[in-house]
Amino acid sequence: MNASNHVRIVEVGARDGLQNEKTLLPADVKIALIDRLSSTGLKTIEATSFVSPKWVPQLADAAEVFAGIRKVPGVSYPVLVPNLQGYQRAREVGATEIAVFTAASEAFSRKNTNASIDESIERFIPVIEQAQADEVKVRGYVSTVLGCPYQGEVPVSDVVHVAKRLYELGCYEISLGDTIGVGTPAKARAMLHAVAQEVPIGALAVHFHDTYGQALANILACLEEGARVVDSSVSGTGGCPYAKGATGNVASEDVVYMLHGMGMNTGIDLDLLVATGAWLAGQLHKDTASRVTRARTAAA
Repeated sequence: MNASNHVRIVEVGARDGLQNEKTLLPADVKIALIDRLSSTGLKTIEATSFVSPKWVPQLADAAEVFAGIRKVPGVSYPVLVPNLQGYQRAREVGATEIAVFTAASEAFSRKNTNASIDESIERFIPVIEQAQADEVKVRGYVSTVLGCPYQGEVPVSDVVHVAKRLYELGCYEISLGDTIGVGTPAKARAMLHAVAQEVPIGALAVHFHDTYGQALANILACLEEGARVVDSSVSGTGGCPYAKGATGNVASEDVVYMLHGMGMNTGIDLDLLVATGAWLAGQLHKDTASRVTRARTAAA
C-alpha cells in the first residue's frame, strides 16, 4: 500500500479525448483549452500527438498547438509520438516529454498498428534511445489491459510482460489503460497488483474508460492497491470507437471530486476544472459527460 495522500492527475483530454471527438476544433480553441487547464493546478497535461494527420485529422495541427500554448513552470506537457519522424517533429517545437504506446492484446495491436506487440515495441525503441540521448522523459501506454474488442479477455500475464518491457526500456511511467472500459474493480485491482510485482507501483498509472460506468470504482480499487497516478479527461471527452454511443475517458472533474471527498490531495482547483469542462462541452456542441459538472450546473 502507498500511504501518500497525494494523487497526480494526468489530464489527457486535449489528446486522447479530442482524437475521438467528431467535432474538429481549430488550433486556437485547443490552445485555449490547454491554457485553461494549466490554470487549474494540474501538473501533467498531455498536449497533442505527432501522428500522421491521415490517421488522426483532429491533431493535424500538433506543431501549431504545442508552439502556441503557455508553458507554465512546473507543468509537464507530454506529447504522443509513434515513430522517430513524429519524435523529431515534436522536438522541433520544444517538447521535453513524450509518450509511446502499445497494447497488451495481440489482436488489438495488429488491428491498430498493423504489427505484433513485439514489432510495435521494436518500432519505438529508436525513439526511446533518442529521447534518452536528448534527456527527454518517456511515458509508456499499454492499452487493452482488461479486455480487447477483438479477442475478448486479455491474460494478466500479457499485461505484466508488456509493462515490464516498457519499464526496462526506460519509460519512467507506465499507464495501464482499459481501452474499452469493460473492467470491474476486482479485476482492475488484481491486474495492477500483478504488474506491481514486476514494475514499482510508483511507476504505474491507471487509465480507465467509463463505457460500463465502472471507471471511478476501478480507480478507487487501484488507489487501495497503492496507485497514485490517474489519467482522466476533462468533461469526459473521447467516446469509445469500439462501442457506439459509449462514453470515453473518465471525467477529470468526477475523479477530482471523489479524491477530494476522500481527503486526498491533488493540488487542483475543482471549480476552475468544472468551468473548463463546461466550456469545452460548449465548444464541442455536446453535453458534458461529467456528473459533477451536470450536478453543479443544475444547482446553479
